[in-house]
Amino acid sequence: MPTTQNTLLIGAPVDCGKRGRGCLMGPDAYRVAGIADTLRDLGHDVRDLGNLSAGPLPDVTPAHAQIHAMAETVAWTRTLMQAGQDAAKLGFPIFMGGDHALAMGSVAGMAHHAGTQGRPLFLLWLDAHSDFHTPQSSGSGNLHGTPVGYLTGRPSFEGFPKLDYTVDPAHVCMIGLRSVDAQERAALQDSPVRRHDMRAIDETGIAPPLRDFLAEVAAQNGMLHVSLDVDFLDPGIAPAVGTTVPGGATFREAHLVMEMLHDSGLVTSLDLVELNPFMDDRGKTAQLMVDLTASLFGRRVFDRPTLSHAGRA
Repeated sequence: MPTTQNTLLIGAPVDCGKRGRGCLMGPDAYRVAGIADTLRDLGHDVRDLGNLSAGPLPDVTPAHAQIHAMAETVAWTRTLMQAGQDAAKLGFPIFMGGDHALAMGSVAGMAHHAGTQGRPLFLLWLDAHSDFHTPQSSGSGNLHGTPVGYLTGRPSFEGFPKLDYTVDPAHVCMIGLRSVDAQERAALQDSPVRRHDMRAIDETGIAPPLRDFLAEVAAQNGMLHVSLDVDFLDPGIAPAVGTTVPGGATFREAHLVMEMLHDSGLVTSLDLVELNPFMDDRGKTAQLMVDLTASLFGRRVFDRPTLSHAGRA
């Protein structure tokens, strides 16, 4: 990553990917936690573009009645695709969500940008879930479980924007998995998606699979989008998420990932998703996500501020 970045903060208060509400407050929680000033203190140029809105709802028909808020999700996908394409020309976009359905648009926009540059887009999916469903396979009908399926060109996404550039499944790396449905598991076993569950992380550590993936990105002159879901983290340190799964990444594992990503110089865009401030404890999850972003942007382990029980010291 360059010493300084022209960084664009894009609020995406997407709250239609699941039935539980609250993620629409995420972008402002990141602002209150000081994301802009934190990155400026690290020497980066930061411009906050404010919050996007979904735009008019399209006339679409879900494949089955169980699918939740398809029209809203399609509208957000269109908006975020365009926002991503526009922002990528200007600098490093950070999409502040919002639930993980926003990645259908943010990553699609970055894939389009990479394609027009003649470069492949790689996707690092830091999440307890693979989100590899299609609308047809999703038992819950919650579309925040479908982004990777959509982005890699799986079928049954009728009504969603057609993708000029999909993400090659071989260019996807999932780290932190610990809650994958049987249908997703079967589909993943037939795909070249790299997937590393927490059992594998426990046995080998988190650095080796990430190091191998980054070597592949560099070898192919790829652009790298990182999609960071709050539930990648253990709920003991990050409670503000509606999809908690015990046994997630520790504080140090998460920061190591971000520090390695910074050292690689390969990351070109970032999602921060699934933060539900309504479920937070005095803003601790929002602050942790901001601190992880700081590690991605160059804060070193010995540069961390000391915190008091009341907040920053």
